[in-house]
Amino acid sequence: MTEITLELEGMTCASCASRIERGLNGLDGVQASVNLAMEQAAVHYDESSLDVDALLAAVEEAGYRASPVGERDEEPCETLRVRLAISAALTVPLALVAMVPPLQFDGREWLAFALATPVVFVAGWPFHRVAARNLRHRAVTMDTLVSLGTLSAWTWSTAALLFVEGADTYFEVAGVITTLILLGRFLETRARQRAGEAIRAPADLSFQIVESRSARSSW
Repeated sequence: MTEITLELEGMTCASCASRIERGLNGLDGVQASVNLAMEQAAVHYDESSLDVDALLAAVEEAGYRASPVGERDEEPCETLRVRLAISAALTVPLALVAMVPPLQFDGREWLAFALATPVVFVAGWPFHRVAARNLRHRAVTMDTLVSLGTLSAWTWSTAALLFVEGADTYFEVAGVITTLILLGRFLETRARQRAGEAIRAPADLSFQIVESRSARSSW
């Protein structure tokens, strides 16, 4: 049996980890265990009958992405930081215009539209992309709910702004939902990275000690 560790992308909850585990363990000769906190899967498989591409395809079939450890280029925490900054910078004035009476001027709905659109479709784009991918695999995750909620609020508000005079709009709802979810994801991802570094640190230290002892003994 060959062992490999896969880095996983797109997990948001325990059901995501269970779905990936079922997908991997459904392959012949595969024993897999998914660690949600580390966003990794430890996989034992028969190299004579399966290759790494088959494992990655099984994860993709479950609606997620995977790569062997060390080959993932994305920096999730930094990516989330940028998305959160964009979303927060636009959502704060959006919420103020919607909720503070002195700031509610005539035509404010057009400003709300201008502020909410990049929040929903730029900062929130990965939610919609993952939701669409999961939909193809008949799976529903937190990204599906976020996408559905924000798109519904934005779509109704845009239609009301264009075609229904005097109707209420809810652009701020789409912006606030996106920003709060991004904040939660950012804090969660940062905590996972720190936990992973703390777990790996003792192993790295042990390796350095062994290396140092080996070097001294060679003298």
